[in-house]
Amino acid sequence: MRPSKIIAFDCDSTLSGIEGIDEMARLRGAACFAEIDAMTRDAMEGRISLDSIFARRLDIVRPTRVESALIGQLYIKHVEPTALAALAVLRAAGWTPLIISGGYTQAIEPLATFLGIDRVEAVGLRFDLAGNYAGYEATHPASQRGGKPRIIHALREELKPEKIVMVGDGASDLETKGSADVFVGFGRYVSRPAVKAGADQFVDSLAEVASLLIGEKR
Repeated sequence: MRPSKIIAFDCDSTLSGIEGIDEMARLRGAACFAEIDAMTRDAMEGRISLDSIFARRLDIVRPTRVESALIGQLYIKHVEPTALAALAVLRAAGWTPLIISGGYTQAIEPLATFLGIDRVEAVGLRFDLAGNYAGYEATHPASQRGGKPRIIHALREELKPEKIVMVGDGASDLETKGSADVFVGFGRYVSRPAVKAGADQFVDSLAEVASLLIGEKR
């Protein structure tokens, strides 16, 4: 069955309180963490383009397969506290959740499994036979500026839902305004002024997202 209503969530600083690439950098020491964290914040706040840092951050950090799995467990440890209950309410009301993220598929999949989310649109990492970093899925739209609106367009073509709602905290999520039927800005972990100003709605918990959508006329 094709879902009639899709709710798409960003992962980092939305479904979970961490930024995966920053936590990968933390494993390399304080100096690496500071460098990567600054780049991530600049991109999420729209001061630089995602394209300009995507490969650069990974080339600096070079996460291994084992480290990606470790970050997956950190996502679960820091899951947004109202996420499980909010998703249950949304599913009961006919919404199908999925994840659209500029993060890394192998790290996000454990969180998706924990939350019962079947579909993850994120960027796959590549590893050699020893599990060392060997590149990433550079053609995936989520690794590029304007990629999340393209993913939403592709979902409309594939699944033909009546409605798509996007929830996220960063500049790449804000780009989906106009492509999604509703863009909900998220501010529990980081409240970004541009996202707050541009969002159709703005919330500080995923429970508020459920209340917002269930409260509207279906």
